[in-house]
Amino acid sequence: MRQPHTELDTLSLFLFVYICVQTHPYLLYVENLHINDPFCTLTTLFYPFFFLFHSFLYSSPAMVSHLVNTIRNVVGIIGNVISLFLFLSPVPTFVQIWKKGSVEQFSPVPYLATLINCMIWVIYGLPIVHPKSTLVITINGAGTAIEVVYLILFLIFCHDKKKRSKVLLIVVVELIFIAVVTTLVLTLVHTTKRRSLVVGIIAILFNIVMYAAPLSVMKLVISTKSVEYMPFFLSLASFANGVAWAIYAFLPFDLFIAVPNVLGTLFSLAQLLLYATYYKSTKRIIAARQEPKIEMQLSGVVINGGDDSKKTGRAP
Repeated sequence: MRQPHTELDTLSLFLFVYICVQTHPYLLYVENLHINDPFCTLTTLFYPFFFLFHSFLYSSPAMVSHLVNTIRNVVGIIGNVISLFLFLSPVPTFVQIWKKGSVEQFSPVPYLATLINCMIWVIYGLPIVHPKSTLVITINGAGTAIEVVYLILFLIFCHDKKKRSKVLLIVVVELIFIAVVTTLVLTLVHTTKRRSLVVGIIAILFNIVMYAAPLSVMKLVISTKSVEYMPFFLSLASFANGVAWAIYAFLPFDLFIAVPNVLGTLFSLAQLLLYATYYKSTKRIIAARQEPKIEMQLSGVVINGGDDSKKTGRAP
């Protein structure tokens, strides 16, 4: 049986009693909206949280473990939703590519890096590799399918044969690599702990590559002082995704999920800072580029208008 023996327990009990004393008279008037004191309003609002905090400290290890697992599952589901938004964030970019009929200067590197990263994490989440990782499999399986669609669209609208061949070659190499890793891990490594270790190390490397892939685009942003080819929603979704999965990795601690996502959060934050720095200059560059087109369109309207007036004057 657990016995209170720490200063934290004593402090918690003191806070618990104090909050109860402070809020008790006001809790009776909540239904009539008679709360006027700001301090007691706050204590009333935070009463349930102090109660849960105190209960957590005095709960059994089994209850604590159950609570941690519940929180972990909730954070994992949130991480899945954010990851789905991350995978879908390039949709506006591909709509733009579709309309223009060309990939222009958009890079395929982020999509190639994300593809192999998702495939590696699917292997990591398999029950025979790392049990109880269903949430890891579901989101990365969906991510793999989405990235395949992106790469197919990229190949369709890429008019540079050399660039297209290079992308195809990289995809083939990635598929061969995944097949080799899966075969070797399942045949040569015989415990889930060791399989998790081997695949986890590989997953860390490719997860870092996925988050660092936009570094090439960041170089372009700095040299051109324009964020036109660095999609904002992709950077924002990457940041939110990194934060969610970093929290997930600490409930309980999973080194293989924590390391790449903490680093990914930092990489994504750097992209957002770049976006904030060069957003205004991007607007100026795009506006300056469009000015000649507008002038040409106006001159065309004037010429056509002049021709029409001449034709009208010649008419009987």
